[in-house]
Amino acid sequence: MTGLLVVTAVPAEAEAVRAGLTDPTVTVTPVGVGPAVAGAATARLLALAEAAGRPYRAVVSAGVAGGFTGRAEVGDTVLGTASIAADLGAESPDGFIPVAELGMPPAMLGVGGVVPTDPSLLAALRAALPTATTGPVLTVSTVTGTAASTEELRRRHPEAVAEAMEGYGVAVAAAQAGVPFAELRTISNPIGPRDRDAWRLREALTALTAAAPALR
Repeated sequence: MTGLLVVTAVPAEAEAVRAGLTDPTVTVTPVGVGPAVAGAATARLLALAEAAGRPYRAVVSAGVAGGFTGRAEVGDTVLGTASIAADLGAESPDGFIPVAELGMPPAMLGVGGVVPTDPSLLAALRAALPTATTGPVLTVSTVTGTAASTEELRRRHPEAVAEAMEGYGVAVAAAQAGVPFAELRTISNPIGPRDRDAWRLREALTALTAAAPALR
């Protein structure tokens, strides 16, 4: 068995993680933006490693994210307790219906739209990052950009602390492979009306480098 696999969306996030790593056995790979490409790429990496007889011991989805104001502020580090597919479901005249309520077979991994973080892996990350905020991290295919959609997400997911675009896809790939999963994010912007001037990517990437020694 080989070391930890850390997947990010883009090269800048991967470079930020590598800059802070202290464990040379950790592999960091950018896999693309969005749950579909991240899930497919992670599944391929896990399958190739297993076929080579060197399976990864765990997978972490890492990168920057938007934070819910009052729960995770710009520059904060977040550890997901679960990855939730926040926009996977159906619209109806009565509002959004989560996929878990659409009658899908419950035995199918990830079909309920929620994949919990591995408890042991989360505990190790929390011990290494005691000031990190913990809570569910939402996975969306479209970044939230209005006050109305932000409030709708808050209503449907009152415990969520952040949103990103890859965690659920990576989590399902890990679950299908039987590999422990966790999600680590640093906050670059508040979730709400889209305002690129309010984004602090440099601060978030610096925080990602500072958190990287926990990945071991």
